[in-house]
Amino acid sequence: MAGPTSDKLDRIVADARRAADARDLGYREQALKIYPWICGRCAREFTRANLRELTVHHRDHNHQNNPSDGSNWELLCLYCHDNEHQRQLEAAGSSGVGAGATAATHSPFANLKAMLGNKGT
Repeated sequence: MAGPTSDKLDRIVADARRAADARDLGYREQALKIYPWICGRCAREFTRANLRELTVHHRDHNHQNNPSDGSNWELLCLYCHDNEHQRQLEAAGSSGVGAGATAATHSPFANLKAMLGNKGT
């Protein structure tokens, strides 16, 4: 019996299949099919249970450069991926704190001896 409930369920299943197909076309899904589920830096191994912690790093830092052979991708755990991007920022001369960040010039203890007076002697 094909009623409104059956039609709705068929649409839901079809939508879910289309969504899965679309995800498979994404570079993350492609990379997970090409490479073993191991971090390229720390060699931590991943399973389906913790796979969300494994990320795709673009070697040239260009997220639009996604060759189907995976030559611009590297699987990294969250920690190694963050570390890689921090190293890139530091190499470029940026602290990552914000645009135009400058070094701190305030010295909070510069006048401490005068504020304490001669109490220590």
